Amino acid sequence: MKKLKYTFKTDILFKMLFIQYPELLKELVASLLGISLGSIEKFIIRNPEMPPENLGDKFCRLDINMTVNGQQVDLEVQVSNEGDYPDRVMYYWAREFSSALLTGQGYSALPRTIIVSIIDFMLFDCKEYHSFFQPLEVKRHTLLSDKMGFHFFELPKIPDDISQENMLLLWLSLFKADTEEELEKIKGMEVPVMSQAINAYYKITASSEFREKERLRAKARHDEAQALQNARYEEKYAFAKKLIKRNRPIHEIVEDTGLAYEEVERLRTMV
Repeated sequence: MKKLKYTFKTDILFKMLFIQYPELLKELVASLLGISLGSIEKFIIRNPEMPPENLGDKFCRLDINMTVNGQQVDLEVQVSNEGDYPDRVMYYWAREFSSALLTGQGYSALPRTIIVSIIDFMLFDCKEYHSFFQPLEVKRHTLLSDKMGFHFFELPKIPDDISQENMLLLWLSLFKADTEEELEKIKGMEVPVMSQAINAYYKITASSEFREKERLRAKARHDEAQALQNARYEEKYAFAKKLIKRNRPIHEIVEDTGLAYEEVERLRTMV
Protein backbone atom coordinates (compact mmCIF):
# COMPACT_ATOMS: atom_id res chain seq x y z
CA MET A 1 0.00 0.00 0.00
CA LYS A 2 1.25 3.48 -0.85
CA LYS A 3 1.23 5.78 2.16
CA LEU A 4 -0.27 9.22 1.69
CA LYS A 5 2.17 12.06 2.23
CA TYR A 6 -0.73 14.18 3.44
CA THR A 7 -4.02 13.01 4.92
CA PHE A 8 -7.30 14.64 5.88
CA LYS A 9 -5.77 14.85 9.37
CA THR A 10 -2.98 17.16 8.13
CA ASP A 11 -3.96 20.44 9.76
CA ILE A 12 -3.07 22.71 6.82
CA LEU A 13 -4.90 20.45 4.37
CA PHE A 14 -7.89 20.11 6.70
CA LYS A 15 -8.39 23.84 6.98
CA MET A 16 -7.63 24.75 3.36
CA LEU A 17 -9.91 22.08 1.94
CA PHE A 18 -12.95 22.84 4.04
CA ILE A 19 -12.54 26.61 3.81
CA GLN A 20 -12.26 26.48 0.02
CA TYR A 21 -15.12 23.96 -0.25
CA PRO A 22 -17.67 25.18 2.33
CA GLU A 23 -20.43 22.94 0.96
CA LEU A 24 -18.29 19.93 1.87
CA LEU A 25 -17.76 21.39 5.33
CA LYS A 26 -21.50 21.84 5.70
CA GLU A 27 -22.05 18.18 4.77
CA LEU A 28 -19.35 17.09 7.24
CA VAL A 29 -20.77 19.17 10.10
CA ALA A 30 -24.29 17.86 9.50
CA SER A 31 -22.99 14.29 9.83
CA LEU A 32 -20.88 15.05 12.92
CA LEU A 33 -23.75 16.83 14.69
CA GLY A 34 -26.28 14.19 13.66
CA ILE A 35 -28.60 16.66 11.94
CA SER A 36 -30.03 16.74 8.44
CA LEU A 37 -28.33 18.90 5.85
CA GLY A 38 -31.64 20.51 5.02
CA SER A 39 -32.12 21.64 8.62
CA ILE A 40 -29.09 23.96 8.40
CA GLU A 41 -30.52 27.36 7.57
CA LYS A 42 -27.62 29.53 8.75
CA PHE A 43 -24.03 28.44 8.20
CA ILE A 44 -21.12 30.86 8.63
CA ILE A 45 -17.39 30.14 8.84
CA ARG A 46 -16.07 32.61 11.40
CA ASN A 47 -12.29 32.11 11.03
CA PRO A 48 -11.49 31.45 7.36
CA GLU A 49 -8.15 33.27 7.55
CA MET A 50 -4.85 31.41 7.67
CA PRO A 51 -2.13 34.10 7.69
CA PRO A 52 1.26 32.68 6.61
CA GLU A 53 3.01 34.54 9.44
CA ASN A 54 0.95 32.58 11.99
CA LEU A 55 1.85 29.17 10.61
CA GLY A 56 5.27 29.37 12.25
CA ASP A 57 3.74 29.87 15.67
CA LYS A 58 3.74 26.63 17.64
CA PHE A 59 0.51 27.79 19.33
CA CYS A 60 -1.26 28.29 16.01
CA ARG A 61 -4.51 26.29 15.91
CA LEU A 62 -5.96 25.34 12.56
CA ASP A 63 -9.47 24.66 13.80
CA ILE A 64 -12.62 25.81 12.02
CA ASN A 65 -15.11 27.99 13.91
CA MET A 66 -18.66 28.15 12.60
CA THR A 67 -22.08 29.47 13.38
CA VAL A 68 -24.61 26.75 12.67
CA ASN A 69 -28.25 27.77 13.15
CA GLY A 70 -27.30 30.21 15.90
CA GLN A 71 -24.98 27.88 17.81
CA GLN A 72 -21.20 28.10 17.86
CA VAL A 73 -19.40 25.01 16.59
CA ASP A 74 -15.63 24.58 16.77
CA LEU A 75 -14.20 21.70 14.73
CA GLU A 76 -10.79 20.36 15.81
CA VAL A 77 -8.55 17.60 14.43
CA GLN A 78 -5.96 16.16 16.82
CA VAL A 79 -3.42 13.54 15.75
CA SER A 80 -1.34 12.87 18.88
CA ASN A 81 -2.37 12.31 22.47
CA GLU A 82 -0.34 14.69 24.60
CA GLY A 83 -2.15 13.73 27.79
CA ASP A 84 -4.15 16.90 28.32
CA TYR A 85 -6.67 16.91 25.50
CA PRO A 86 -9.87 17.02 27.62
CA ASP A 87 -8.45 20.01 29.51
CA ARG A 88 -7.56 21.72 26.25
CA VAL A 89 -11.02 21.33 24.72
CA MET A 90 -12.64 22.66 27.90
CA TYR A 91 -10.34 25.67 27.67
CA TYR A 92 -11.27 26.15 24.01
CA TRP A 93 -14.95 25.93 24.95
CA ALA A 94 -14.59 28.46 27.78
CA ARG A 95 -12.83 30.93 25.50
CA GLU A 96 -15.39 30.60 22.71
CA PHE A 97 -18.36 30.73 25.07
CA SER A 98 -17.23 33.73 27.11
CA SER A 99 -16.12 35.76 24.09
CA ALA A 100 -19.60 35.51 22.55
CA LEU A 101 -21.16 37.79 25.16
CA LEU A 102 -21.49 41.30 23.74
CA THR A 103 -21.43 44.43 25.84
CA GLY A 104 -24.83 45.05 27.39
CA GLN A 105 -26.14 41.53 26.79
CA GLY A 106 -27.45 39.31 29.55
CA TYR A 107 -25.96 35.89 30.22
CA SER A 108 -29.01 34.21 28.71
CA ALA A 109 -27.92 35.59 25.33
CA LEU A 110 -24.83 33.38 25.32
CA PRO A 111 -25.11 30.89 22.44
CA ARG A 112 -24.91 27.13 22.62
CA THR A 113 -21.24 26.31 22.09
CA ILE A 114 -20.09 22.88 20.90
CA ILE A 115 -16.53 21.59 20.47
CA VAL A 116 -16.25 18.75 17.95
CA SER A 117 -12.99 16.77 18.01
CA ILE A 118 -11.85 14.22 15.45
CA ILE A 119 -8.96 12.45 17.18
CA ASP A 120 -6.53 9.85 15.89
CA PHE A 121 -6.05 8.09 19.23
CA MET A 122 -8.18 6.29 21.80
CA LEU A 123 -9.19 8.62 24.62
CA PHE A 124 -11.93 6.75 26.47
CA ASP A 125 -12.12 3.21 27.82
CA CYS A 126 -15.11 2.13 25.77
CA LYS A 127 -15.92 0.50 22.44
CA GLU A 128 -17.96 3.40 21.08
CA TYR A 129 -16.12 5.62 18.59
CA HIS A 130 -18.40 8.59 19.37
CA SER A 131 -18.78 10.19 22.80
CA PHE A 132 -20.84 13.26 23.65
CA PHE A 133 -20.54 15.11 26.97
CA GLN A 134 -22.80 17.69 28.60
CA PRO A 135 -22.97 18.93 32.23
CA LEU A 136 -25.28 16.59 34.17
CA GLU A 137 -26.19 16.22 37.85
CA VAL A 138 -24.24 13.14 38.97
CA LYS A 139 -27.14 11.25 40.61
CA ARG A 140 -30.27 12.34 38.77
CA HIS A 141 -28.51 12.95 35.42
CA THR A 142 -30.46 16.19 35.09
CA LEU A 143 -29.07 18.41 32.36
CA LEU A 144 -27.71 21.68 33.77
CA SER A 145 -27.56 23.42 30.39
CA ASP A 146 -27.45 22.45 26.75
CA LYS A 147 -25.10 25.36 26.03
CA MET A 148 -22.03 23.22 26.73
CA GLY A 149 -21.25 20.17 24.63
CA PHE A 150 -18.24 18.12 23.58
CA HIS A 151 -18.24 15.59 20.73
CA PHE A 152 -15.28 13.21 20.43
CA PHE A 153 -14.82 10.92 17.42
CA GLU A 154 -12.03 8.37 18.00
CA LEU A 155 -10.74 7.24 14.60
CA PRO A 156 -8.99 4.02 15.78
CA LYS A 157 -12.37 2.69 16.92
CA ILE A 158 -14.32 3.05 13.68
CA PRO A 159 -15.12 -0.27 11.95
CA ASP A 160 -13.35 -1.40 8.78
CA ASP A 161 -16.54 -2.37 6.96
CA ILE A 162 -18.63 0.71 6.27
CA SER A 163 -21.95 0.99 4.48
CA GLN A 164 -22.29 3.62 1.77
CA GLU A 165 -25.46 4.77 3.53
CA ASN A 166 -23.62 5.70 6.74
CA MET A 167 -22.38 9.21 5.99
CA LEU A 168 -20.84 9.76 9.42
CA LEU A 169 -18.62 6.69 9.15
CA LEU A 170 -17.77 7.54 5.54
CA TRP A 171 -16.53 10.97 6.61
CA LEU A 172 -14.57 9.52 9.51
CA SER A 173 -13.04 6.89 7.22
CA LEU A 174 -11.71 9.74 5.04
CA PHE A 175 -9.95 11.20 8.07
CA LYS A 176 -8.65 7.78 9.08
CA ALA A 177 -7.31 6.93 5.60
CA ASP A 178 -3.50 6.77 5.45
CA THR A 179 -3.01 5.15 2.02
CA GLU A 180 -4.03 5.85 -1.57
CA GLU A 181 -5.76 2.47 -1.66
CA GLU A 182 -8.01 3.46 1.25
CA LEU A 183 -9.01 6.68 -0.49
CA GLU A 184 -9.70 4.88 -3.74
CA LYS A 185 -11.77 2.26 -1.90
CA ILE A 186 -13.97 5.02 -0.50
CA LYS A 187 -14.17 6.72 -3.88
CA GLY A 188 -15.13 3.40 -5.45
CA MET A 189 -18.27 3.30 -3.31
CA GLU A 190 -19.58 6.02 -5.66
CA VAL A 191 -21.04 8.24 -2.97
CA PRO A 192 -21.06 11.68 -4.69
CA VAL A 193 -19.99 13.78 -1.71
CA MET A 194 -17.12 11.40 -0.93
CA SER A 195 -15.88 11.60 -4.51
CA GLN A 196 -16.10 15.39 -4.33
CA ALA A 197 -14.09 15.45 -1.09
CA ILE A 198 -11.38 13.18 -2.49
CA ASN A 199 -11.15 15.19 -5.72
CA ALA A 200 -10.82 18.34 -3.61
CA TYR A 201 -8.09 16.62 -1.59
CA TYR A 202 -6.02 15.92 -4.72
CA LYS A 203 -6.58 19.44 -6.04
CA ILE A 204 -5.48 21.07 -2.78
CA THR A 205 -2.40 18.89 -2.29
CA ALA A 206 -1.26 19.66 -5.85
CA SER A 207 -1.47 23.43 -5.35
CA SER A 208 1.57 25.62 -4.79
CA GLU A 209 -0.31 27.52 -2.06
CA PHE A 210 -0.72 24.34 -0.01
CA ARG A 211 2.89 23.26 -0.51
CA GLU A 212 4.20 26.65 0.67
CA LYS A 213 1.96 26.72 3.72
CA GLU A 214 2.85 23.14 4.58
CA ARG A 215 6.55 24.03 4.23
CA LEU A 216 6.13 26.84 6.75
CA ARG A 217 4.17 24.58 9.08
CA ALA A 218 6.76 21.77 8.81
CA LYS A 219 9.58 24.23 9.48
CA ALA A 220 7.78 25.43 12.62
CA ARG A 221 7.43 21.84 13.84
CA HIS A 222 11.11 21.16 13.13
CA ASP A 223 12.24 24.33 14.90
CA GLU A 224 10.06 23.51 17.90
CA ALA A 225 11.44 19.96 18.09
CA GLN A 226 15.00 21.25 17.80
CA ALA A 227 14.43 23.85 20.52
CA LEU A 228 12.98 21.16 22.80
CA GLN A 229 15.94 18.87 22.13
CA ASN A 230 18.37 21.70 22.89
CA ALA A 231 16.55 22.48 26.13
CA ARG A 232 16.77 18.84 27.20
CA TYR A 233 20.51 18.79 26.50
CA GLU A 234 20.95 21.97 28.51
CA GLU A 235 19.16 20.32 31.42
CA LYS A 236 21.42 17.27 31.15
CA TYR A 237 24.53 19.45 31.02
CA ALA A 238 23.42 21.41 34.09
CA PHE A 239 22.72 18.19 35.99
CA ALA A 240 26.05 16.68 34.91
CA LYS A 241 27.91 19.79 36.13
CA LYS A 242 26.29 19.43 39.56
CA LEU A 243 27.34 15.79 39.73
CA ILE A 244 30.89 16.68 38.65
CA LYS A 245 31.11 19.26 41.45
CA ARG A 246 30.08 16.51 43.87
CA ASN A 247 32.97 14.37 42.58
CA ARG A 248 30.72 11.63 41.29
CA PRO A 249 32.53 9.04 39.10
CA ILE A 250 32.25 9.68 35.37
CA HIS A 251 30.60 6.33 34.64
CA GLU A 252 27.81 7.15 37.12
CA ILE A 253 27.28 10.59 35.55
CA VAL A 254 27.05 8.98 32.11
CA GLU A 255 24.49 6.50 33.44
CA ASP A 256 22.42 9.16 35.26
CA THR A 257 22.36 11.75 32.46
CA GLY A 258 22.56 9.73 29.26
CA LEU A 259 25.41 11.91 28.01
CA ALA A 260 28.34 10.36 26.18
CA TYR A 261 31.54 9.65 28.13
CA GLU A 262 33.42 12.22 26.00
CA GLU A 263 30.82 14.89 26.73
CA VAL A 264 31.14 14.37 30.48
CA GLU A 265 34.94 14.47 30.21
CA ARG A 266 34.74 17.75 28.33
CA LEU A 267 32.35 19.22 30.89
CA ARG A 268 34.67 18.18 33.71
CA THR A 269 37.48 20.29 32.24
CA MET A 270 35.13 23.29 32.19
CA VAL A 271 33.84 23.07 35.74
